[in-house]
Amino acid sequence: MTIAEALSRRLTELMDERKLSAYRLSMLTGVNQTTIGDIKHRRNTAVNLRILFELCQGLEIELADFFDSPLFLTENIID
Repeated sequence: MTIAEALSRRLTELMDERKLSAYRLSMLTGVNQTTIGDIKHRRNTAVNLRILFELCQGLEIELADFFDSPLFLTENIID
């Protein structure tokens, strides 16, 4: 899978676990709802690390926890 796909899947997974909509996550983080949707729908293939950091704050996890997933193992990434 591509990095954009892994980011999308991981963000969706974390939002689902916390029962957060893109709107609610946007309210918690200040990250534009459109930006969150673009990540989830893989329209944004170059996500700024600052945006990911802000999303992690809203999800109440560390940035390292976001990437602590088999989705980001080297053997699973093709680009």
